[in-house]
Amino acid sequence: MSSEESRQPSVPVHPGADTRPVRPLADPKTMRAVAHPTRLALLEALAQREPLTATEAAEMIGETPTNCAFHLRTLAKYGFVEEAGDAPGRRRPWRLKHIGFSFDDSSGDAEMSHASEALARLLWETWLDRAGTVNARRSQFSETWQQVTSGIENLAYVTPDEAQQLNADLRQVLDRYRDRLEDPSRRPAESLPVELLLFSYPLDATKPEA
Repeated sequence: MSSEESRQPSVPVHPGADTRPVRPLADPKTMRAVAHPTRLALLEALAQREPLTATEAAEMIGETPTNCAFHLRTLAKYGFVEEAGDAPGRRRPWRLKHIGFSFDDSSGDAEMSHASEALARLLWETWLDRAGTVNARRSQFSETWQQVTSGIENLAYVTPDEAQQLNADLRQVLDRYRDRLEDPSRRPAESLPVELLLFSYPLDATKPEA
């Protein structure tokens, strides 16, 4: 793989919308800081609902408030989250500074490669585990959500440049509802957060090694 992204959409839909950028991770220290299951879970929780205090985030991800507070401070130290202004009492709400992050593991630098490989491994494992959990629970969904909870496999013969363009085209489609991510008032009453995963790889890589 040459690049990875963990994000909600990155292309602005409405010119006036809050369009926090996707953050490119360019140093191994920052990659290692975010390569932690609890920190990734906190970023995902904030992408669904913000601002969140450590206590509110703990309820969403099944961790203790103390642990969430520690990891939120760490995420803030490395520029992933920020305090969301004043709040009554001792509440300390947090918000995302970026709408997601991206990184490239083809730099050729050994330290960067090790850090990006570790982060990519965690992301892939998280996504695939979650997909397996959803598949096991599909029978419990309503009929409507069973129909739209689906897997699609497709094969295309393309050059590396064409594959890169194809991924860019597909990301534009996935970005169609970005405005609802950043502005909760745009979400229809019956909407739910739906995760869409995009994997692309040469099929020969799945064959047994010679």
